Amino acid sequence: MVNRVLIIIAVSISISVTAVAGPPFRTDDPEPVEYRHWEAYVASQGNFDRNETSFTAPHIELNYGVVSNVQIHLITPFEYVKPEGVSAHYGFADMELGVKFRFIQETDSCPQVGTFPIVLFPTGDKNKGLGSGEVQVFIPLWVQKRWEALQTYGGGGYRINPGTDNKNYWFFGWEVQRDITKHLTVGFEVFHQTPDENDGASSTGFNAGAIINFSKLHHLLLSAGRDFSGPNTASFYAAYQFTVGP
Repeated sequence: MVNRVLIIIAVSISISVTAVAGPPFRTDDPEPVEYRHWEAYVASQGNFDRNETSFTAPHIELNYGVVSNVQIHLITPFEYVKPEGVSAHYGFADMELGVKFRFIQETDSCPQVGTFPIVLFPTGDKNKGLGSGEVQVFIPLWVQKRWEALQTYGGGGYRINPGTDNKNYWFFGWEVQRDITKHLTVGFEVFHQTPDENDGASSTGFNAGAIINFSKLHHLLLSAGRDFSGPNTASFYAAYQFTVGP
């Protein structure tokens, strides 16, 4: 019954700035949702660049453990975009589908390792700045290791980014987090992205964030940061997360 309710909620909202991310961070991890468990997010993610302001309002993310060590993934976003000197637009943006697969389990001496291929479909209006107009693919490799209350993960991947002025690019990131209490986890990440346009520049930035666990079912995820070098002057992520399983 719960599974049906979550599916109905997602569909009703999506009759709807996607980024590769492990909420609330851009860097992801290799750990999939447990078998027959759900993660559902109602979130907003935004960037304030030198020439543009954009944020999702909201985006819905669903993750489901379809089999052991495999998770399926969906994001359906509504987005607000306001380039400098141009009218703002709001509407449905590019939809994201993916599959996370962990192929090495964590042990005392070995980290867990996995991949999370993601496909972005051009469901947003490119002429309004709400989409890329092309199918994009991101192919990463992620690793993770935990020592009691301390956990770290990271890696990177290659994004196929077609388009007249676009170019394929690499993304790398690493995150460290610590459980302060059973209700609070704090973390920090750094990341680097190579140019995604023919005349573009690379960027390096950071985010600091927190996960607040109200219970086993209800969670609040927050992060904020900016580029050390690059166009981004500020960014944020905020989400309510609902988790459920058998």
